Amino acid sequence: MAMRAKRQPLYDQLVDILSQKIEYEYRPGDLMPSERELSERYGLSRTTVRLALQELERLGLVVRQHGRGTFVADRSARTTNLLSSYSFTEQMRELGRTPETTILEFAEQDADPKIAECMRMRPGDRLFKLKRLRSADGMPMMVERSYLPVRKFLSLRRPLLEQKPLYDIIEQDFHEEIRVAEEEFYASIARPADARLLGIAENAPVLDLVRTTYNVNNEVVEYTLSVARGDQFKYKVYHHRGE
Repeated sequence: MAMRAKRQPLYDQLVDILSQKIEYEYRPGDLMPSERELSERYGLSRTTVRLALQELERLGLVVRQHGRGTFVADRSARTTNLLSSYSFTEQMRELGRTPETTILEFAEQDADPKIAECMRMRPGDRLFKLKRLRSADGMPMMVERSYLPVRKFLSLRRPLLEQKPLYDIIEQDFHEEIRVAEEEFYASIARPADARLLGIAENAPVLDLVRTTYNVNNEVVEYTLSVARGDQFKYKVYHHRGE
């Protein structure tokens, strides 16, 4: 089926067609036709088809996985209530998904000036850096880089992190009672290293999250920088009108 002659760019016309199919014909997780198949079906160049798929990915409608193909994104149920405490493990279980955490790095290092300021430390103070890949049902969802003050967690070791969720360790093993966590999030694009870990294209849409967790003494016990796939997360805030 050839595309109609319109002022609208050809790749944009294809975006409209495929968006309709995603909305009414395809199901989340369905494998989309390949670039070659779409090129032959609509009489378009591979470059035009590729531009359309990139736009669909930017819109969060599809997920492109290197070596596997393009899949319809599941946008239905990944909602986090920002007024409740956040736990990736708990959230995925509530959604009926199987969470998995892979520790990519665990090391002790000096706090650089920027991290030190965010954690109310002095530059050069010792901290633990914990880098993790969070997945659900085998799909990479989020890359997390967490920083914890060594003086609060002197005996923290990798085997314990592999056995228990981080917040359980903070509260149960080190008796740091968490009072509140502040979280900021904003739209961004995937940098090359994070894109490879998440199985998405470079510059694909992502959510950058910054979380600062405080104990009952208002001390920072955790500072985390996360990169979440834009097609796998949405956030909901409930606003209650005062009397």
